[in-house]
Amino acid sequence: MNSRRAVFRDIRGSNSRAALFDGIEEGGIRATSYSSHEIDEHDNDRAMEGLQDRVNILKRLTGDIHEEVEGHNRMLDRMGNDMDTSRGILSGTVDRFKTVFETKSSRRMATLVASFVALFLLVYYLTK
Repeated sequence: MNSRRAVFRDIRGSNSRAALFDGIEEGGIRATSYSSHEIDEHDNDRAMEGLQDRVNILKRLTGDIHEEVEGHNRMLDRMGNDMDTSRGILSGTVDRFKTVFETKSSRRMATLVASFVALFLLVYYLTK
């Protein structure tokens, strides 16, 4: 209602004859500008709906990417922790080998070699 009053005030304030007959040419009404304006608005509305759909698709896609990245980060963290645990176990084993090789005890060396051969044969037969 307020917008109608503002338009009415604009018409009264300016040249009323020009305001009343704005859009009317001699011999007819300029309907082409109105319809082309309406068609442009309709095209703009369709384009905005298309853009809104694309934005929604991109939003879902970025959400999926975010979830995927978070999952991969969790997996990498677990793998890093597992590698740290393996490194600790391996360093303990290497330390034991160092003590065995440093003492150069023939009995320990024979036991170590026999253990490796037995382990190798066991793995060989289990994988075959």
